[in-house]
Amino acid sequence: MGHMSAVVKWWSRAAAAVTGVVLTLVVPVHAWAASNGVADVAIEAARYRRRRSGFGFFGILGGVCCLVVVGAIVLIVILIARRRKK
Repeated sequence: MGHMSAVVKWWSRAAAAVTGVVLTLVVPVHAWAASNGVADVAIEAARYRRRRSGFGFFGILGGVCCLVVVGAIVLIVILIARRRKK
């Protein structure tokens, strides 16, 4: 695959480090939440949200935010792909 640039090497190392940190934090927190009764509270909150009618302001805002994030990710991927072809 040829020589990798320093930026690509740095980016892959940074991504691996961030992934390791996130997994180091998420796994123990998930285990604590599962054994602490927090899961029951989350299930009750999810059931309560389903009973309410309509999305409300935060539902619409959350949907717009989600679309913006997905659009930004797609745009970044397209720009990276075009830059590689040149």
